[in-house]
Amino acid sequence: MSKIIVLGAGMVGSAMAIDLAKIHQVTLTDLNEERLDFVKQKCNSLQILPLDVTKHLELNMALQNYDLVICAVPGFLGFETLKQIILAGKNVVDISFFPENAFDLNELAIQQNVTAIVDCGVAPGMGNIILGYYNEKLKLTDFECLVGGLPKIKKWPFCYKAPFSPIDVIEEYTRPARYVENGNIIIREPLTDCEYVEFDNVGTLESFNSDGLRSILFTMPHIKNRKEKTLRYPGHVEYIRVLKESGFFSNDKIMVNGLEFSPLDFTSKILFKEWKLGENEEEFTVMRITLKGTNENTETVEVVYNLYDEYCAKTQTSSMARTTGYTATAVANLCLEGLFTNKGIFPPELVGKHENCFHYIMKYLNERGVVYSKN
Repeated sequence: MSKIIVLGAGMVGSAMAIDLAKIHQVTLTDLNEERLDFVKQKCNSLQILPLDVTKHLELNMALQNYDLVICAVPGFLGFETLKQIILAGKNVVDISFFPENAFDLNELAIQQNVTAIVDCGVAPGMGNIILGYYNEKLKLTDFECLVGGLPKIKKWPFCYKAPFSPIDVIEEYTRPARYVENGNIIIREPLTDCEYVEFDNVGTLESFNSDGLRSILFTMPHIKNRKEKTLRYPGHVEYIRVLKESGFFSNDKIMVNGLEFSPLDFTSKILFKEWKLGENEEEFTVMRITLKGTNENTETVEVVYNLYDEYCAKTQTSSMARTTGYTATAVANLCLEGLFTNKGIFPPELVGKHENCFHYIMKYLNERGVVYSKN
């Protein structure tokens, strides 16, 4: 039994803590004590600890007695929190999906003798792991990831709910989207190149450019075409573009009746209620990974993995928490079991490239009903 500390008691962080508590001694931390008490009621064996990760001395002291850290803080806190975890000399699995470049911390992690696995969710995360595995098997030319988490009940106008902060979702809609075409990095506005795509169990969804490739932009330069697109119900993109073009996502301060605030702050407050995913609200995650290349006989090969996962009523766990969180807890366990011990910063594709790690993660997810079906 290992000692694990989970930073962040949101929907995904709490699901990870509960999963890990089945076989480990787990402490869940958050600034919100009410949230900690709520999660504790769902899992009595959890230890809880109020903690402000921005107080670095306090954070460092809290980490000292643990074998592994799971970082599930909001994206805007992620990079600095990860840096502090590394400075504390602790191995870490991170799902904070911060906008900064994690590789900037690589030298520090090596110096501190730390294994830090970042972007370890569903996408980024499992898409990278599948890519890493097949990159060892095939000479790949194309990688595409289509992914989205959506509510079962469509509520007009946005037909969308988020298991995390609206400001992190808006980041997807405003950050320039990078993808690779014929070996060249292309930068496009997000919410562009919309296409309708059919999925079993769901029907028609709308895909659009988003900046989701992250580390794959740099770790797989030999793959000529690499793209990630986000999925929403048809019509969602048009409403978001109206808000965006009208300035509702702007960070520039404006004055209204003598009060100064940014339109983004205002929009986030409004959308928080509109987009907040209820604790027991039914939703699903859908993902399609498509890989193209040639095998050792130079035959053209296409590999397609599909995921469809729903809210689990039995454990009262959202699909996004299951698909994101259980990927991270699978990787946490394989690290604790000594299957991956390399030191430095590692995105998931550099874990998935190892056959034993890939099969371990797939088995772990299957046991929890998160099933990636291969066509």
